Amino acid sequence: MHDIWDPIERLAARLEDHHSDLPVEQRRLFQILKITEEAGEVAEAVFGATGRNPRKGRTHTWEDVESEVCDVIITAMVTLARLTPEARTTFAAHLERIAERDWPRRTVAASREEERTP
Repeated sequence: MHDIWDPIERLAARLEDHHSDLPVEQRRLFQILKITEEAGEVAEAVFGATGRNPRKGRTHTWEDVESEVCDVIITAMVTLARLTPEARTTFAAHLERIAERDWPRRTVAASREEERTP
């Protein structure tokens, strides 16, 4: 399997080149706003997949929702890569902290369940 960060870093570099006429702070702000735009597309796809907009009906599938969620993840990763050259390390450390924070709860709950099982 290829390193997922390789294409992310290529996308981030291309966007940096494309927006090089803007000050760094503006580039960062626009990239962060892009996450919100993509999240809105997830919401639109969910409404379309469930047919909850009476004016439009069913306009999307759950596969469309999955694709839009992937876009949010990719956009967030590109954003992190544009914020710091240490994106890989920053993300891995943050993920590890979250996993460690959650792991003891799951371990305790599983142990309690095992104690109740005859």
